[in-house]
Amino acid sequence: MNVDLSAAYANCRDLHRRHGRTYYLATRLLPQWKRRHVHALYGFTRYADEIVDRTDQLPPADRAAALDQWGQRFLDGLHGAPVDDPLLPAVLHTIAVFDLDKADFTAFLRSMAMDLTVTSYPRYTDLLDYMEGSAAVIGTMMLPILGSTDRAAAREPARQLGFAFQLTNFIRDVAEDLDRGRTYLPDEDLARFGVTRADLVDAARHRRATPPIVELIRYEVGRARGHYAAAAPGVTLLEPASQACIRTAYALYGGILDEIAAQGYDVFRRRATVPNRRRATVALRSLLTPAGTPVTLPGPVDLTAPPTPTQPTPTQPPATPTPAPTAPTPTAATPTAP
Repeated sequence: MNVDLSAAYANCRDLHRRHGRTYYLATRLLPQWKRRHVHALYGFTRYADEIVDRTDQLPPADRAAALDQWGQRFLDGLHGAPVDDPLLPAVLHTIAVFDLDKADFTAFLRSMAMDLTVTSYPRYTDLLDYMEGSAAVIGTMMLPILGSTDRAAAREPARQLGFAFQLTNFIRDVAEDLDRGRTYLPDEDLARFGVTRADLVDAARHRRATPPIVELIRYEVGRARGHYAAAAPGVTLLEPASQACIRTAYALYGGILDEIAAQGYDVFRRRATVPNRRRATVALRSLLTPAGTPVTLPGPVDLTAPPTPTQPTPTQPPATPTPAPTAPTPTAATPTAP
């Protein structure tokens, strides 16, 4: 491995360590030779997210241009062009080593671009379409690196785990996403519980969820746990050396839902996190668990119909994601990716 490639892997690892607190811990349980490839995938996904969300002082058009430019450098690199980038050499090397499906990366970039134009999702099926690129493909990218005794059987559980992790983040980060002008909880679910976007904004301002919002979050937690349950069979299909990593990530991300439940499903009171002591305990227990042991399933999956809303349910919106307002014509030159 040449110096430039070594530096790219180191940059991906540093990005993972700074921002991927839970998954970085889990990745440390992998064999050393696999870790750098997981860091590379995390670096790819995080860098795109940084362009979209960490440059929000720029007009959406400028962020879209920066994402497009970076995505084009990546695509050029896939076709053999030299790449001058702090991360992409490691990403491209990982794709080549494991013959990863390039369509997964294209789908991911598509979903990242949606974050610049879409502010809400009318139905859960619309959100699933977004998460197909932002989450499910992460599972299928990871699968060849983790290894599996039956990759075909492990593919759908890997996708489901991507959905589970992403939905967990959406539930926990409602207030943070509102600050960015987005809601990921489907409009149909808000209407079902008599909750409006204005109600969410007000709850974020007062750092307190109303009873209808609590019931909404309880429902979404049950839905997320359904994805965890669907993902569970895939853990024992992984190579034995990879099971402790995913077992840890499964338990810690699922533990965020436990923390949300423990605070009465009020995600506005504080950001739900798994305590450090529990994180360490989970990692140690995962290391000591024999390969092939089924994972502990998440809490109850409750997707029963909610009570009749206290407010009138609005007419069902069309199944088209709500676009963001048209961005003003940018006056500054398009920035390079951060």
